[in-house]
Amino acid sequence: MTRATGADDAVRDDGGKRRGGFPMFSAASEDGGPHFGRFVSAMRDLQDLAVSAAPDPEVFGAAADKAEELAAMLRPYAAEEGRSPANRSIGLPGRGSLLMLPWMLTGLEPGRVTAAGVFRRYHLGGNGAAHGGVLPLLFDDIFGMVTHAQGQPVSRTAYLTVNYRNVTPLEKELTVEATVDSADGRKTYVSGRLWDGGTLLADADALMVRLQPWQP
Repeated sequence: MTRATGADDAVRDDGGKRRGGFPMFSAASEDGGPHFGRFVSAMRDLQDLAVSAAPDPEVFGAAADKAEELAAMLRPYAAEEGRSPANRSIGLPGRGSLLMLPWMLTGLEPGRVTAAGVFRRYHLGGNGAAHGGVLPLLFDDIFGMVTHAQGQPVSRTAYLTVNYRNVTPLEKELTVEATVDSADGRKTYVSGRLWDGGTLLADADALMVRLQPWQP
């Protein structure tokens, strides 16, 4: 996610390369180049297939050979945090990070952020529904965004509570919104809602706390 400007910008150390304990990161140039988006999309397909395919055992052996070959190809290029285009490619679903859900922002303004996307087969919990554990990930990510948009950058989650209202389906476009409810110094209280059309699937609230310069 991009980092909003705010009061914390005045507190810097390490020659301006860190802020509130965090390194200063920037968005990846051209979303990682012409092939990164295609690479991430193919990796998401592999995630889906890794949890759903049921071929002959020999096919898994051949797939393992190719996966090991791919890992060996990329291993020499492993980089420190903030250098890979993953999580910095703003124009890609989930910012190009396989950890993040493949959702896209639809609105970003002080006090409110909206996004849309789907839960894929990889996110299956059982009986056609998204795993309950991926909903806190979605809310935590968008809560970070709305906190930054409010002008409270480099914050961490102090608590996050999710209320599950209805079963969350897979492979159906859903929407999520997050809003800032109140702010008190370093504390930002936020809430969010996950929707399937007019049906509320889940809601959540959290406390985000802006870091002090020495806090990691």
